Amino acid sequence: MNQKEDKKNKTKDEDIKINDEKEGNIEILGESDNNKEDEQEFLVEEELAEETGEEENTIEEKLNQEIEQLKDEKLRLLAEMDNLRKRSERDRVDLIKYGSFNLARDILSPDDNLTRALDSIPSNEKKTETVNKLIDGLKMVQKEFSIVLEKYGVKKIEALDKKFDHNLHQAMVEIDNDEVEPGIVVQEMQSGYIMHDRLLRPSMVGLSKKMNKNDKDEEKDGELD
Repeated sequence: MNQKEDKKNKTKDEDIKINDEKEGNIEILGESDNNKEDEQEFLVEEELAEETGEEENTIEEKLNQEIEQLKDEKLRLLAEMDNLRKRSERDRVDLIKYGSFNLARDILSPDDNLTRALDSIPSNEKKTETVNKLIDGLKMVQKEFSIVLEKYGVKKIEALDKKFDHNLHQAMVEIDNDEVEPGIVVQEMQSGYIMHDRLLRPSMVGLSKKMNKNDKDEEKDGELD
């Protein structure tokens, strides 16, 4: 009996051991499958993370581009506003300086008439006290007229004995003159004026030129006669 029981017990122990080994194998196989699933989930999550990171980078790049574009547009707008402000300021200054430009040019005629009137009075003739007072009055009026013009930036161009300047002078005639170099203003028919830095009216002038040989010979013949 004891031997039979021992055999049964051994058989039972062996069966339990085999069952335990089978269960262990099953558990190992289960763990392996779980590991594979975990690895696949990790790879999927990693891919999703990479895609999410790429999307975030793309969004960030777009946002940076939009920010740079907005900055550029802002700088251009500020530059345009600054140019507009400067242009408005220049226009305002020009309006103050040159607003009476046409009026100043038109009222130069009375000064021309005063000059002609004074120039027409003979200097070598004896004049009465009344005439002298009249002449002094005309000179005072002309002086006051010049002061008023200068108050608004109008100044007379000094042309006589100056080199011809096409920006300020208008040549009317050429005059033979060997005493000065050619192109010098030796006669002024009408005074010119500037208003601030703009030409109001050019000076009408006569320019010197060298006498040619025939003219010199004729002049010498005339002196001999």
